[in-house]
Amino acid sequence: MKRTAMVVAGQAIMLGLFPVGALAATFRLEEATVSEINKAFDSGALTSKQLVELYLNRIDTYDDSLNSIITVNPDALELARALDLERQTTGPRGPLHGIPVILKDNFDTFDLPTTAASLSLKNSIPPDDAFTVARLREAGAIFIAKTNLTEYASGGNTISSLGGQTLNPYDLGRTPGGSSGGTGAAIAANFAVLGTGSDTGQSVRSPASANSLVGLRPTIGLLSRDGIVPISFTQDTAGPITRTVADTALMLDAMVGYDPADPATATSIGNVPESYIDFLDADALKGAKLGVVLDLFGQEPIHAEVNSVINAELEKMEKLGATVVPVSIPNLTELTTNLSVTSYEFKETLNAYFASLGPDAPVKTMEELIASGLYDPSIKASLEAAQAIESPLQDPEYLRRLQQREAFKETLLDLMDEYQFDALVYPHQQRLVVPVGEPQADRNGILAWGTGFPGLVVPAGFSAPSDAAPTGVPIGIEFFGRPFSESTLISLAYSYEQGTQNRRSPTLFPALAGEEIESVPEPGMVIALGITGLSAFGLKRKKAQSPT
Repeated sequence: MKRTAMVVAGQAIMLGLFPVGALAATFRLEEATVSEINKAFDSGALTSKQLVELYLNRIDTYDDSLNSIITVNPDALELARALDLERQTTGPRGPLHGIPVILKDNFDTFDLPTTAASLSLKNSIPPDDAFTVARLREAGAIFIAKTNLTEYASGGNTISSLGGQTLNPYDLGRTPGGSSGGTGAAIAANFAVLGTGSDTGQSVRSPASANSLVGLRPTIGLLSRDGIVPISFTQDTAGPITRTVADTALMLDAMVGYDPADPATATSIGNVPESYIDFLDADALKGAKLGVVLDLFGQEPIHAEVNSVINAELEKMEKLGATVVPVSIPNLTELTTNLSVTSYEFKETLNAYFASLGPDAPVKTMEELIASGLYDPSIKASLEAAQAIESPLQDPEYLRRLQQREAFKETLLDLMDEYQFDALVYPHQQRLVVPVGEPQADRNGILAWGTGFPGLVVPAGFSAPSDAAPTGVPIGIEFFGRPFSESTLISLAYSYEQGTQNRRSPTLFPALAGEEIESVPEPGMVIALGITGLSAFGLKRKKAQSPT
């Protein structure tokens, strides 16, 4: 549904008087965080409109090489102007007010197409926002673009019939991970501040690892899945993709909430802190006990570079005060073989999503989708396999896999309790993210997707630089925890991030002219006189969803 919020405000002439000693460091767009941007907003040195213009310029300049964006929001500047005026008249809604966000193009938006990167859904505009999109919109976020993904989020290479192949900004011969690789590549290349992904297997964490980013797959039930093009109601979840742990915490604060349209979110009631920002503790690794999962390290020559980086990072964690204990998971191969339930739930969930689009939906069933041929050949096998299963939710093998998931949960909880671990750690991918055209191999997302427990990836470092990858290829480390232990994972990851500072921007996509604003005054030092002329215009926002 659409709602028009009339904002009465107008043009203002701001006269700023800056004391000589009040000037602070230069604001730089590259790698800018929410906190840094808000300081520039508060000082009057930057507006949301200017910020959006800078990011749109980066997209226009660089995305032909990267191919991460499917749709640029034509109303982004209008929305930014409206939020600037709202800031002047009534103040900011919160820390995300006027902050540019990029959405994976399987998140429903009432004012932009949601395509799942498929020609079969080209120009499909859903009736309303996804729940998490509505929450971000209400917080004042500006959706400046929607990104490419592995079509229907069914794989790890980020290739689709609508968006083509997205490339890795650190090495244009490699993939950006997937399926949320468009968001990963775009956030790494500084096309926006924050991004969303969805994670059925490892689709938030894989792009985070491959693009030197922070990616959180939360506990199933912490974030609503309503309005996200689905694969599996057992395994699907939304998650933030950002450049820093602090920005992940801010984004999570805005996205959480009970949603009657997703009953799993009832389990989050009583498990959500007042703010995840409160858990940003630079000393959290002091006294922490971490289990290093030996089973998730590769043993072949192709794994050597990742192993070397991760082992060095584990030593750094010890120097930061953590106790690091090597451990193996009992019966891991047996517990994880034939564990996924996606083939059994894909048809049911996707058909329900198509029905939610109403009678004018461009495609109405998975069977119709397959017959249309309007999809990338890389997902044909998974579509046909799901369609071929009759009565999939009553299939004995499906029921067996659900039981196996419960056994896997018990095993991991018992292990963590036995050793009193605060978290488990391991490389997210045992080898470097693969070159374009190769299968995405050796990813370690299964602990989180196989249980529904949270996993948080942060930058661990890079491979050796090369001509193709002048910064090196990013390598990520994953923290895994108990259900609803996001606050603990955020604390540990923040402490590790602050102690190592491993994130680097890709040198292939450098800063552009105009991305530095000199002499940003400290907030509170600006004496401003506003001369305001009244005008009125509409700011489109989605009405909060009603219980169904």
